[in-house]
Amino acid sequence: MIDAIQVIINGLLIGVVYGLVAVSFVVIYRSSRIVNLAQGEILLIGALFIWTFTLGLKLPWGIGVPIAVVCCIGMALVIERLLFRPLIGESPFTVFMASIALLILLRGVAQLGWGAETRPFPQLLPSGAWTFGPFLVTKRLLIGATMTVVLVEALHWFFMHTRQGLRLAAVAEDHYTALSLGVSVRQAVAVAWIMGAVLSVVGAVVLLSDQIVSLAAASIGLRALPIALLGGMESVRGALLAGAIIGIGEAVASVYVDPFTKGVSSQILPYVIMIGVLLFRPQGLFGWKVIERL
Repeated sequence: MIDAIQVIINGLLIGVVYGLVAVSFVVIYRSSRIVNLAQGEILLIGALFIWTFTLGLKLPWGIGVPIAVVCCIGMALVIERLLFRPLIGESPFTVFMASIALLILLRGVAQLGWGAETRPFPQLLPSGAWTFGPFLVTKRLLIGATMTVVLVEALHWFFMHTRQGLRLAAVAEDHYTALSLGVSVRQAVAVAWIMGAVLSVVGAVVLLSDQIVSLAAASIGLRALPIALLGGMESVRGALLAGAIIGIGEAVASVYVDPFTKGVSSQILPYVIMIGVLLFRPQGLFGWKVIERL
């Protein structure tokens, strides 16, 4: 029983941390109706910026990390301005194909700028584990999960109780209605992309602290996408619950099912859930309405 509870705790923490990356999908979708498949690549380049300004240029992390965040925000604004802003009002298929093109482009930029070799990521969060009775809790994951909960609650308050957040909600509902109310759709979309970039960098800090950075880190985005879809692409809080569900499911499958499936079950479980969501409840657990199928 203790072993089973330990597995659940580990899965819960990992799932909640991945929920932070899922929220970056949500904030962009809420304002622009864009499912940015390249969110993992933005996270990867954010991680590479952090490496460049800390271990690469030997700057203190208190200086290097903020510079990396600013660079990532600048990149997100360039992407929004040059690629997705002209696509406002275009068909979902057009936006979807642009997102795939961006994914490939950013991977190429990462490989061209930093090469394909692996690099150590700076230790920005404590390593090791805390002991709570018979259970071990990884410090990095517990701190990351706590940060995720705090950020999600702050974002929920922002969307529900601030003027800018309500403007984003109006834009998410309908661009033309928002324009008729005097809301700047372009400004709202730009704000959402900034938030998405910052969340991606925070996700990189939590998931990669004292780990290895390689081009494979971009897969974090695709691992978080099923969480965003399950929780609902308009629901910030939904990403937390969805992350917990998928994280626990993956952990249980990896321990109790993977030995009989050659390690496959835990890898495909999130995408089986994603397909089920798209087929039977496209709006997710807490989404506003049915998501258009491409």
